Amino acid sequence: MIDMIEKEDPVISEEEAAQYDRQIRLWGLDAQKRLRASRVLLVSLGGLGAEVAKNLILAGVKGLTLLDHEQVSEESCRAQFLIPVTAQGQNRAQASLERAQNLNPMVEVHADPDRIEDKPDDFFLQFDAVCLTGCSRDLMVRVDQLCSQHNIKVFCGDVYGYYGYMFSNLGQEHHYVEEKPKVVKPTGDSNDGPEAKKARVDPNETTMVKKTVSFCTLKEALEVDWTSEKAKAGLKRTPVDYFLLHVLLKFRTDKGRDPDPQSFGEDSELLRQIRDDVLEALAVGSDRLNDDFISYCFSEMSPVCAVVGGVLGQEIVKALSQRDAPHRNFFFFDGRKGNGVVDYFGAN
Repeated sequence: MIDMIEKEDPVISEEEAAQYDRQIRLWGLDAQKRLRASRVLLVSLGGLGAEVAKNLILAGVKGLTLLDHEQVSEESCRAQFLIPVTAQGQNRAQASLERAQNLNPMVEVHADPDRIEDKPDDFFLQFDAVCLTGCSRDLMVRVDQLCSQHNIKVFCGDVYGYYGYMFSNLGQEHHYVEEKPKVVKPTGDSNDGPEAKKARVDPNETTMVKKTVSFCTLKEALEVDWTSEKAKAGLKRTPVDYFLLHVLLKFRTDKGRDPDPQSFGEDSELLRQIRDDVLEALAVGSDRLNDDFISYCFSEMSPVCAVVGGVLGQEIVKALSQRDAPHRNFFFFDGRKGNGVVDYFGAN
């Protein structure tokens, strides 16, 4: 049985039905109602955060809270489209609020200028989903563990130059429905030979199939034991992006920021050293991640933000509406190659 996310049964008004007509036709009225009853917390309004905010607001969630303590810089104005160029020095969440709200007046959009580190645990419990961007590894792990205990869906994502990723934890049991072609069983009195007696797929008819899938925590996903025989056997098939993520999260932990083009030389050397240390700690050879990555992981690239933000927004919508199979549990995007990959890491 599909668990309903909403605490109440929202009524879709005529105005909302017209606004969301295309979506209702795509994924159905029940899915739109579940989405319409959901409140989402989005942390950090950088380039990726702006893309996710746009996608969630246009999709029609009930409420979206933009949480960001950073001030608008020149780079902020270049990286995202919700901040006016005249807003330098203002809080990023508050500067993004007007344009975000104008995307869809039916969604309750709020700006919160506080630091996420200062928020008490019960702050997160008012949301149905939490999306963390621009956060440290320790903070993401803490919030993910808290939300997992209260059945709150968690998403993480970042863009580093040409690279981007997203992670999702939808809990031990995530229920959803998926539309499948209908299998037509043959009639018992068919005399047209054995072929006519086989079940066949009718492309003109579909049926809704209920499914359940399980996710692990971010901590489990990042703490794979690469010395185990099973992990070693799958090492060659493992996307190098997974190890790159470890390196970039360690850089953020050590420096309190991401690689900066203004200190390209210094940060390049540090990235190389962190690469060696991280891969050694994971018991993975340093040849898994060659030096090429260093030149391509500085700043937020707007096209990469658009792709990763599109996927991240899509996954949040799918999870809240409980419609269609979710990505489990990582999505990695390489802007140099123009392709992405979905892979699962952690306890099965």
